[in-house]
Amino acid sequence: MQTQTAASVAEVPILPGLHGSRPDRWQSHWERQHKEFIRVEQADWATPSCDDWTDALDAAIRKENDKVILVGHSLGSVTIAHWAFRYGRAIAGALVVAPSDAEAATFPQGTTGFAPIPLCRFPFPRILVVSTEDPYISFERNRELAAAWGSKLIAIGSRGHIGTAEGFGPWPQGLTYLTCLRRPGTERSAADRVSRVYAPATGRTLA
Repeated sequence: MQTQTAASVAEVPILPGLHGSRPDRWQSHWERQHKEFIRVEQADWATPSCDDWTDALDAAIRKENDKVILVGHSLGSVTIAHWAFRYGRAIAGALVVAPSDAEAATFPQGTTGFAPIPLCRFPFPRILVVSTEDPYISFERNRELAAAWGSKLIAIGSRGHIGTAEGFGPWPQGLTYLTCLRRPGTERSAADRVSRVYAPATGRTLA
């Protein structure tokens, strides 16, 4: 199956993590700024089931005939991995931000089915944006996930869980990463093209 081109993308479903996204978080800012950004609503934000979250995501994707770029944060990023493993369909791409390690001792109690995290290659362009010091996942684990998923890894320094507490409000730089995924691919995927612009170890602009 061919990956959807950016010209055919109708919506950008956003998957926040536990407890959803408050109005001051970058996901909510993006939704207010761009009409094509839509929240994937979950029935239970506090004690979720992986099956329920994955089913809700798939329903949102099918509604748009797979013509989507996904944006995930924290447990929402892990949900994208489960969806890719379960369904294996090609969409336009995914921006995966600060996944939480559902297998770690620091992972919050009360969730069901998110561990183990699938270590499968995503069948679509993907960019993984991480902090080098995240309380919910080690940088080494992020490197492992990036390699397994076939994702371009962009580390932006010691920025916690890439949330409001670390100063991420509207986060325009994140939209720049998303723009890389929205460009139609030719010889290289969007994930490959971003390596020409950003240093993966530091997130600093090279050109």
